[in-house]
Amino acid sequence: MDPQIETVAKSAVDLSPWALFVEADIVVKLVIFGLLGASIWSWAIIIERSRRLKALNVQAKAFEDWFWKSDGVDAIVDVASRNSHPSAKLFTAGMAEWRTSLKEPRVDRDALRARIASATQVSITREIDAISDRLNILATIGSVAPFVGLFGTVWGIMRSFTSIAASQNTTLAVVAPGIAEALFATAIGLFAAIPAVIGYNRLLHNVGRLEARLMTFADEFHALLSRMLDAMGPH
Repeated sequence: MDPQIETVAKSAVDLSPWALFVEADIVVKLVIFGLLGASIWSWAIIIERSRRLKALNVQAKAFEDWFWKSDGVDAIVDVASRNSHPSAKLFTAGMAEWRTSLKEPRVDRDALRARIASATQVSITREIDAISDRLNILATIGSVAPFVGLFGTVWGIMRSFTSIAASQNTTLAVVAPGIAEALFATAIGLFAAIPAVIGYNRLLHNVGRLEARLMTFADEFHALLSRMLDAMGPH
């Protein structure tokens, strides 16, 4: 056996991820570094947003329970205004419009109902936009990472073919290491993309559930204020 081929064959035995990374071309290394960074970033977003959504749902339930057990909307408005979770902000926005409109000499009830509904809807939209802020990053990583990994693979395979042409040796011992290094980039791309896609879909679903909960509370709150308005008589 040719000594050069034997040496290459021995060095190619180690196909561990670290060995593949060390032997990879500088371009492939940069691709792998970028993909690993994207994977860490996506996991940080998934963990942070999952915890935040869980906390917001707990806070929303606690606020709604407190709201319906209270003696009236006026009794809790000051305390609610000092809270920062979406349910409290929704309530505060509706009450601000309620109190401002009742100070007018003549109250247009239909217009007041419409303004309260608009104020609570704007509050919900702002809160959902804030919670969904980083989900587009997960969507981008999930869609782009496989192509970045594929770019590293294509580059690595081109480098392998160049080395084969230079050495004029097409044995498997010469070809396999370079191909393995190149395919490793695609594997890292999938490693980054799959959790990002799953996390994005799961978080989007949870955001949708929170939005539905806020919309339900807003409708119930609006109905309560509407009944209070009707009970006031002529104004």
